[in-house]
Amino acid sequence: MTHTLYGRMYLAAYDTAAGALYDRTRTGFLLRFAVLAELASLGCIADSAGEVRVTDTGRAGDPVLDHVLDGVGAHRRTWKAWVRSDRRETLDHVEDRLAALDVIRVEERPVFARAARREVRVLDAAGVRALQTGLIEQLRGEGPVEPYDAVVLALVSAGGVRHLVSHADARAHKDRLDALTGRLDAIAPALGRAVRGLGTTLVAAQGGMGGG
Repeated sequence: MTHTLYGRMYLAAYDTAAGALYDRTRTGFLLRFAVLAELASLGCIADSAGEVRVTDTGRAGDPVLDHVLDGVGAHRRTWKAWVRSDRRETLDHVEDRLAALDVIRVEERPVFARAARREVRVLDAAGVRALQTGLIEQLRGEGPVEPYDAVVLALVSAGGVRHLVSHADARAHKDRLDALTGRLDAIAPALGRAVRGLGTTLVAAQGGMGGG
């Protein structure tokens, strides 16, 4: 279906019962986190005194990742600033990429429509539900969690993706979620801190919440 971290993040945020993302604005934030974490995991970017630094490893070989990498290379900013930057554009790029891979189908709506500008449908809803079930089982279990899945679980919990991590699961597995979030510290301490402060970031963006 998709092996990228940002792809798994997108599908985790997709509510198959509603036939749409749980929230487009919030998903934009989560995707920015996921892309930065993926670039850091691949060694393309690193932390430099709290700012994002491009390394000399070259391209990531993925159009979404390389687009963000180009932007990061052009400016010196903190991890938190990069999370907030171009999140709507990143959401569109991720959807375009997943559509090209026949994972989703995207239909553009007229700009004056009251509904979301884009209508998205996953082409394999059963596969998405299986992916989400696998994530939930890893959260509730006691065994090791795959590296990318650990990031996704930390993000969906911090971002309030309740069709995946319910309030009950968030309370029952708080220690495990804290440990999964801690893995981001190993990638980049500032990125881990930004995830822990995601709730505040989303509240600050409240005026742009919803449809988007």
